[in-house]
Amino acid sequence: MDTQLQLDELGYVVLPQLMDAALLGELRERVESLFQREGDRAGAEFKQEPGSRRLANLVDKGDVFRNLLARPEILPLVRHVLGPDVKLSSMNARSVNPRWDSAQPLHADMGAVADERGYWVCNTVWLLDDFTCDNGALRAVPGSHRWGRLPQDALDDPRAAHPAETLITARAGDVLVMNAHVWHGGTANRTDRSRTAVHVFYCRRDKPQQQHQRNLLSAEVQRNLTAEQRRLLALDDPQNDALSREAMTQSGFLK
Repeated sequence: MDTQLQLDELGYVVLPQLMDAALLGELRERVESLFQREGDRAGAEFKQEPGSRRLANLVDKGDVFRNLLARPEILPLVRHVLGPDVKLSSMNARSVNPRWDSAQPLHADMGAVADERGYWVCNTVWLLDDFTCDNGALRAVPGSHRWGRLPQDALDDPRAAHPAETLITARAGDVLVMNAHVWHGGTANRTDRSRTAVHVFYCRRDKPQQQHQRNLLSAEVQRNLTAEQRRLLALDDPQNDALSREAMTQSGFLK
């Protein structure tokens, strides 16, 4: 099954070893350094989550992150899900703590349901560690992006195992592209090591950003962006400013 067909049918696809050793090493080093530097404040620009370390606003925190925005292996798949007009919604990191025995509930990102124009959220997960059966890999319900409803409205307990769910295991260096309307959630980490990934999250251009990029990015970073990066960040888009100011953004399960 080719990548676009997997996105259509399952709602997700894993791109093996999209990151070479140099990029993987640089991302690992930068993420860990930010966790150490930001300490208890890490993730505060967006949300903090019990049992996990989070980082937010990564576009503002290094070229290594900004260079992920417009990767030619990724954008065509994002546009396959959302249509031609896309923008970055947020760029964050999530690291599940060792021996954290609680799983996320099944959710769709941004609490999103497809509308008359179709799907409007698409996430890409850049694996800095292996995703295994034991360390907090993502569970997903294949095909649930086509059901037109949210798990919290359809299930008695979104935290419970779903009879159709599957565990998405993959290797460090892989990238998962996911129609973020798919019901999904992180699982418990039963190992002695953390499990870390960077989330580069896109949305359709007529929807609000999860994190309003123009308000978050420093003037220096904005001055040094390429034209393509500026467009993907919607920095010169008054409609985006209005949408994102008015929106109450959320991850889909964090309240």
